[in-house]
This record gives sequence, structure tokens and C-alpha cells, in this order.
Amino acid sequence: MISTLADSLRDAGRAWAVQRRVLGALLLREILTRYGRHNIGFLWLFVEPMVFTLGVTALWSAMKATHGSSLPIVAFALTGYSTVLLWRNMPARCVNAIEPNQTLLYHRHVKVFDLYLARVLLEGMGATISFIFLSIFFITIGWIAPPEDLLKVAGGWMMIFWFGAALAIFVGSLAYDNELVDRIWHPTAYLIFPLSGAGFLVDALPTKFQEILLYLPMVHGVEYLREGYFGSAIRTHHDLGYMASVNAVLTFVALVEARKVSNRVIPA
Repeated sequence: MISTLADSLRDAGRAWAVQRRVLGALLLREILTRYGRHNIGFLWLFVEPMVFTLGVTALWSAMKATHGSSLPIVAFALTGYSTVLLWRNMPARCVNAIEPNQTLLYHRHVKVFDLYLARVLLEGMGATISFIFLSIFFITIGWIAPPEDLLKVAGGWMMIFWFGAALAIFVGSLAYDNELVDRIWHPTAYLIFPLSGAGFLVDALPTKFQEILLYLPMVHGVEYLREGYFGSAIRTHHDLGYMASVNAVLTFVALVEARKVSNRVIPA
């Protein structure tokens, strides 16, 4: 019994070592392919999302936009629009993940799921580094106060990351067989964007509209993240149990679709 368990642990350790090397190689390849070795190179990984967030923050500040609360515009934009980069950009990157990397599938350790996972992790790392750097920068210069509960901020971020990753693998898998998915996803993402909770607080909306918006899982993640950031200064509406359930179902469906695609893909 003990010997069998030890053998299983050794096999799992070897499998994880192989998986780690595969993901590391795919991540490096994605960085070099996407950003190259010129100019600032891989730094674009997090500079690109930073530029987006800073642009939105500057625009909101210049317009003195309202968002249903007395919170500082900079802090509100940072906690909202940074999350959009997770669930919106990941699917866009996974839609065309297979074709440019199809030759890599000749290697027996490289699977279709690895191609999706590498792109998801790359987008997640870029958005996360951008969020952390901008938070530290704005806190240092005194534009925003430090978050009241870092664990809640991290928890909300991870829930949105989970949702974005599952959605990306699902959309990417569907897009392999149907070009229409790619064409539909982009306008759909733009339509969902204003409803995602990035630009408003749920509590500022009419009750009936709140009930409708809370069907969108990412809204719960944004509300929970903001609760961690601003604490008692705002009233939030979220149900992480509901969001986790949606994420779990979406993850299962995404893995099933990815498995189907993996069985059909022929290395080019």
C-alpha cells in the first residue's frame, strides 16, 4: 500500500515536471512571437494593459465622470477596468491559439489544452502585473489609499481570472471548428463590457436592474474586489457561491470542448 502510494507520487511528480517544462517553453515562445526582441520586448506584456487602464483613468478624470459613488475616479477606474482585461482579452487570444502552433503538437507532451493554458496564463500575468504596479504607483504618490482587505482583493481577482480562463478555453475550442465564433465574440465582448460592473456600482442602480445584472458572474467578482479595496465606504452586492458554481460549470464544459478539439486536430 505504502509502496503503491510512493510510486503514484513519483509518477505525479514526473508528470508535473514535464508539464511545467512544456508550459514554460510555450510561454517563452508566445512572448517572443508576440512581442519580439525589439524595443521594450516582453515588457509589453504588462505595459499594454497599463496603457489601457491609464487611458481610461485619464479620460474619466478629464470628464469628471460619475459612477454612482463618491469614490475617487482613479481608484474606481483601476479596480474596474483592470478586471476587464482578464475576462475580455483571454478569449480573444485563445480563438486563434491552435493554427500558429499546430506543428508543436507533433511533440507527444504538447497538447491542445497546453496551447490554451499558455495563452491564458500569459494574459493573466500581464493584467495582474499591471494591476499591482499601478496600485503601488498610485498609492505611493498619494492618489489612492491602500486597500482595506488585501485578501478580498486577491480573492475577487482570482475569481475573475478563473472565469476569464474558463471562458477563454471554451470560446477558443468552439472557434476551432466555426469561424463565426470569432466574429461573434468580439462584438459580444463589447456589448457585455458596459454591463460588467467596471464602470458602476451595483448599489447605485434600480433594484430590478440589479437583479438582472447579477446574473453576470464577473459582476460578483468586481463587487467583491471593490469591497476589499474600499471596505465600509461602499455597499456591495455579490454572491461568490453563485460565481464559483458558474465558473465550475463553465470550466467543465470548456474542458470537454477542448478534449473534443484535441481528438480532431491533426498536427500540420
